[in-house]
Amino acid sequence: MRCIYCGGEESKVLDSRSNDETNSIRRRRECLRCGKRFTTYETVEVMPILVIKSDGSRQPFDINKIKNGIIKACEKRPVSLSQIEQVAMDIEKNLQNNFSQEVASSRIGELVMEHLKKLDDVAYVRFASVYKQFKDIESFKKLLQDL
Repeated sequence: MRCIYCGGEESKVLDSRSNDETNSIRRRRECLRCGKRFTTYETVEVMPILVIKSDGSRQPFDINKIKNGIIKACEKRPVSLSQIEQVAMDIEKNLQNNFSQEVASSRIGELVMEHLKKLDDVAYVRFASVYKQFKDIESFKKLLQDL
């Protein structure tokens, strides 16, 4: 780590602290050349994920879109905001752990439905009815029977 005061390339770490909110590590360092102290932050570099839409276009992954969809599905249901946040974070983590830079929007929809099925049946049916765009009542009945 290069010293911000003298440009020296050697320093020693005096203190390290994890910051859970930003997923970073704060390190207090001392330059071995000039003796001055400075702070550095280390963060994990996350590769951006592109979502492949049904029309073939691509756009950056946005966790807020997942949260908003889940919030609409869970409207007036006994599901807390922290549960919704956790589902969205689990889905994002799942996508990042997949080590793929591109994911189909249909895969994201399936992941949301898997989580909602465990969380709340009504929210699951609401989301599925919009996501699957049922063409007739029979396919909707089949979804309900599978519950």
